Amino acid sequence: MIKRGQFITFEGTEGVGKSTQLANAAATLEDLGVDVVVTREPGGTPMAEAIRDLLLAPRDEPVNDLTELLLMFAARAQHLHTHILPALERGQWVLCDRFTDATFAYQGGGRGVPSERIALLETLVQGEVRPDHIILLDAPVETGMKRARQRGELDRFEQEAISFFQRIRNTYLARAKAAPSRYSVVDAARPLDQVSASVKALVCKFYSDLL
Repeated sequence: MIKRGQFITFEGTEGVGKSTQLANAAATLEDLGVDVVVTREPGGTPMAEAIRDLLLAPRDEPVNDLTELLLMFAARAQHLHTHILPALERGQWVLCDRFTDATFAYQGGGRGVPSERIALLETLVQGEVRPDHIILLDAPVETGMKRARQRGELDRFEQEAISFFQRIRNTYLARAKAAPSRYSVVDAARPLDQVSASVKALVCKFYSDLL
């Protein structure tokens, strides 16, 4: 019988280096002989990527908070049931750039959507499925936004005010404090080599804890 894989998500505000650390974690696990799938949210499948394009594109038309929330979970339902869960059942480890904790942070903390509404959709779409581990890459908002601006043109979310991202960061940190067994908080404001070493040590521990 194939042992179910581990589901690890990477969370954080803009510019904290999630893509870099996903690649770092994947390489670390592959060196340990683990079969790894790297994916992202919103997105991860052709249909979910199309929804991502709808969500991120700057537009003149105001986007209703409920519209944004439902699109996030529509993409997540497709991603989870056609890509993430089948990979986990095959014994692969899934590393995902953001998941539902991002919705609690961005749509909940950032937009002000009640957490009860998000939790209702979380249960509807995911049932009891939750990440095995959450790595929160944390840095001051000003630091992350400076990095994000250096990447090029900003998407619809990245164009929000600093106060929006501060609320998001505060929500992430509050969730991590409330559930320390689920979250591993990494100081992403440090030099890259130090952040990478911390993430590598975490994923190695996740692996060794299962032996």
